[in-house]
Amino acid sequence: MHRSTLVGAAWGLLASVAIGGTPALASPCTNLATLALEHTTITGATDVTGGTFTPPGSAPITGLPPFCRVTATLTPTADSQIRIEAWLPETNWNGRFLGTGGGGYQGTFTYSELANGINAGFAAANSDLGTGTSGCSPLFCGDDGNKGNPLAIAFGEGPNPSTGLFGHPEKIKDFGYRAIHQMTLRGKEIVKAFYSQHAKTSYFAGCSTGGQNALMEAQRFPHDYDGILAGAAAFNRTHLHMGALTLWQDTHASATRFILPAQMPVINKAVIAQCVGRDGGVKTDQFLTDPRDCRFDPKVLQCQGGAVPPACLTPDQVTTMRKYYLGAIDPVNGDVINPGPAPGSETDNVLALGLVFAEQLPEPAFDGLFYWVFGAGFGIQSSPVNFANFDFHHDIKPVDDQLEAVLNATSTDLSEFRGHGGKLLMYHGWADPLLPSQSSINYFNALVHNGHGFPMPVRFDDGDPALRHTQTYARLFMVPGMWHCSGGPGPNTFDALTPLVNWVEKDVAPETITATKFVNDTPASGVQMTRPLCVYPKVARYNGRGDTNSAANFTCVPDEPDFNQMPAPQYGP
Repeated sequence: MHRSTLVGAAWGLLASVAIGGTPALASPCTNLATLALEHTTITGATDVTGGTFTPPGSAPITGLPPFCRVTATLTPTADSQIRIEAWLPETNWNGRFLGTGGGGYQGTFTYSELANGINAGFAAANSDLGTGTSGCSPLFCGDDGNKGNPLAIAFGEGPNPSTGLFGHPEKIKDFGYRAIHQMTLRGKEIVKAFYSQHAKTSYFAGCSTGGQNALMEAQRFPHDYDGILAGAAAFNRTHLHMGALTLWQDTHASATRFILPAQMPVINKAVIAQCVGRDGGVKTDQFLTDPRDCRFDPKVLQCQGGAVPPACLTPDQVTTMRKYYLGAIDPVNGDVINPGPAPGSETDNVLALGLVFAEQLPEPAFDGLFYWVFGAGFGIQSSPVNFANFDFHHDIKPVDDQLEAVLNATSTDLSEFRGHGGKLLMYHGWADPLLPSQSSINYFNALVHNGHGFPMPVRFDDGDPALRHTQTYARLFMVPGMWHCSGGPGPNTFDALTPLVNWVEKDVAPETITATKFVNDTPASGVQMTRPLCVYPKVARYNGRGDTNSAANFTCVPDEPDFNQMPAPQYGP
């Protein structure tokens, strides 16, 4: 660990005059209030030394080291209002910069990521992505990215949830890619001003929207970061949101199409009973290791005899679940627009942001970006194009024409990122009910395919030269039983940042990452199980001896080729 001796030596040696002429002690931190940076207004520079920080409207974050909190507003265009925060450890800085992402439409700060960053010794930065430049109600503004209020996540497109960024193309660009790049540039300059030296290496870590931010950085700004951690990346954003639209339309086609919350555990138990243990895991698992090996038809749960819901499914509910697994499909030509969630993702927990969460909303989750194209009328069911009648054959083009180039991080040309030694580590939960897990595999497969002349889908093994080449700079880890970014019945807690740092700085490429499942997902309650996460396309197989709850008794082995649902070429990868 690099210990900074540059901060603190001058504390108390400088003085300034506060309002009214009262002397006030200055510090290297408070001196940053006058820092002049391009298109930047420093709005605050404060020493936080009590070990606790209380985010607006949230519970206190405790156990923090002393740090300098810098807040700023960036205005790269006349219509931009990008807020950022930089947290700078005042002792034990490790010499590294960490950019962090958030969730949904952001509009606030992911303070937990800032806290995690400085607790690990990084100078960390976060951004509201330029979508939260004025106050909004508690219903529509989350406090912590994808771990906040579910309604805030669904509708958190800023101060006006009905129209969002309609008529503000520069703000849409800020959300799509510019805010994180500007945060990175200004954040590094703030680090240099505070420590009197540049960060020796730079990393980015984000999940969901943060994963989209991560891939945007690798594609558009390949020299911003040395290592990038992209979890459950919402990289194919316009088509991903069409998946949420089709899910809402399917469940609201009639009252009989609704799935009752109590039915989701019934469906999940049936999936597990049919498929567990056939995919690399063990028969006692409550999750699937690779759901692509599962051929589950919800019709097996159709009510027979005198059985009634929630113990079984009506024919209409069978239709709903079949469509759930299929994803967004063009009804005219059958093209896949966005894959569906994998078997094993069924849950009645609304915090998982799955079907039960989505169908209870008055309109589709995360549909803000469609307002950016169609205006306020998208929320009025008498309008020509609205959330209830969106046509998955005719209405895709106007959305993609306006937003695809700005929001979708689908380029597979990472040659410049690779060329300067950049490393990309991706991960995704197999039980993600919000952002289909196949999407990350599709992107990784496309990286392998890019420039190597292989037809899609790519099927390969350890001897494949294209795979070996791709794994010199990009690796994917699938997480059995994890929901969207966290939670779920499987081992869902792991450190992927340290392996990324070791890959960048020591050239030690990660082969496995140990994941832990805590009792009730509470570390204080003890460890329930551990399991290795394997570098894709390998899977964890039980060795046949020893405790099945111990990662030590599993080995990562090559997997047989599996079918991976892919979007049609015009909507992929």
